[in-house]
Amino acid sequence: MTNFAPTLTVTPADALVDVPRRICVHDAPPGAEVELAASTLRAGVTWESRVVCRAAADGTVDLTRDAPLAGDYAGVSAMGLLWSQQPAGGRSRELFHASMDQPLETRIVARVAGREARATLVQRLAADGVTRREVREDGLVGTLYLPPGDGPHPAVMILNGSGGGINEPRAALYASRGYAAFALAYFKAPGLSDYISNTPLEYFQAGMQWLRRTVRPAHDFVALSGQSRGGELVLLLGATFPQDVSAVVAYVPGAVVHSGQNAADPKVGRNGPTWLLGGKPLPHLWENNRTASWAPFDEGPPPHRHERAILTALQDPEAVARARIRVEDIRGPVMLLSGTDDGSWPSSRYSAMVRDTLRQAGHPYPVQWLDFQDAGHAILFPYVPTTQLVYAHPVSGKVSTSGGNPKDNARADEQSWAGVLQFLDDAVRARAAQ
Repeated sequence: MTNFAPTLTVTPADALVDVPRRICVHDAPPGAEVELAASTLRAGVTWESRVVCRAAADGTVDLTRDAPLAGDYAGVSAMGLLWSQQPAGGRSRELFHASMDQPLETRIVARVAGREARATLVQRLAADGVTRREVREDGLVGTLYLPPGDGPHPAVMILNGSGGGINEPRAALYASRGYAAFALAYFKAPGLSDYISNTPLEYFQAGMQWLRRTVRPAHDFVALSGQSRGGELVLLLGATFPQDVSAVVAYVPGAVVHSGQNAADPKVGRNGPTWLLGGKPLPHLWENNRTASWAPFDEGPPPHRHERAILTALQDPEAVARARIRVEDIRGPVMLLSGTDDGSWPSSRYSAMVRDTLRQAGHPYPVQWLDFQDAGHAILFPYVPTTQLVYAHPVSGKVSTSGGNPKDNARADEQSWAGVLQFLDDAVRARAAQ
C-alpha cells in the first residue's frame, strides 16, 4: 500500500448551485477505507461534513454509486457531502454569502492510508452575465435580477415568508435559468415595516405592474413564486388579481388566509390581520374561531411545532370557510409543493384543499402537486445543507422545528426545483401559444 497516489475529482468542478456533481476518488488501495471530508464557508461560518467509504476493487470511490460505511449521511447520495453539512461551533441559518456574485467553495479532502487528495467544488447562484439591480422606487423595495442577453424574458416575482426580507438567492437562480426575477420585500427590509401585520395587497399588484413596465416580459408572462406565508400570498394574489398573474408556484402554502402569527406586530397581536384589500382586513382563520388555540404551540419545552396550533383552528369549518382563499378565481396554471412532516403548518393538507377546490371548479389550467413524504417546511433548491431543522423565528424569536429530516428534505429540494423549472417552462410555452 505504499506505492499509490490517490486523486480526487469533482465533475463539473464549477457550475450553478442546482447542478449535480460526480465526486470520485481514484487510485486508492482496493478495499481500503477512504475518508471524505467537506468544508464550506457560508456567510462567515464554516460548515462541515464527513463520511467513510470503502474503495472498490478498481481503487475507486464514486459517491454516485457508493454508500458510506459511516459518517454524516447514509445510503447512496451523489451530493450527500453538501446536504449533510452542519455549521461548526453552533447553529447557523445562513446558507449563502451576502453577495450572490460570491460563489460557495467547498473544499473536499480524501484521506486513505496516510495519503491525501484534494479538490474544490464551486457552486454559483448567478450565472455569467446575470445582472442585479436594487429597486427603491414607486414605493417598492426589492431586487431585480436579469438573465444574460437582451430578452425579452418571461418574468417571475418572488415573495418570502414570515421571515421577511428579500429572497435574492432564489431570484439569482431563477435569472440564471432564464427568468427576469424580481425579489420583492414586503416587511423586514429597508423602509418597510418590521412586521407582516396589515400588509396591503395592492402593494404586490404595484410590484407586478412595475415588473411588466420595466422588463416587458416575453408573452407578458409574470409568474408568482412564494414560500410559506409567501405561498399563501401567491395563491391569494392569483385569486385577487387574476388578470395580472400568469402562473402560481406555491411552496408549502396555506389554503386559507392566516393571522399575523409569529411575524405579527406586537401592537396588533398574532391573532390580528395580515392582509388588507381596499384598506380593510381580509377575514382570517383565527378570527371568531371556536376551536383555535395556541396552547399546543406555546406549551412544553422547545422546539415547538407551530403546525399543532394550526390544526386546532382547522377544526372550525365555518372559520375555515370564511378564511378560504378563492383559488378557483386564479386564471393560470398552479404548482403546489409540500412536505408531509411540515412542522410549521400542514402544507400537505392545505395543498390537497387547493387541488381539490380547483378540480371541483373545473380549473381549465394545469395543476401540479408535489407532496414529499417525510419532508418538512424548508423546501429550497438543490444541494445545500438541510440539517438545520430547529431555529428561532426571525421575528418572534420562538424556537420551533420546521419538521422533516435532512435526507428527505434534500430529496424535496432536488425534486421540487426540477419540477418548478419544468412547470414554468410548460406555462411559458402555453402562454406563447395563446
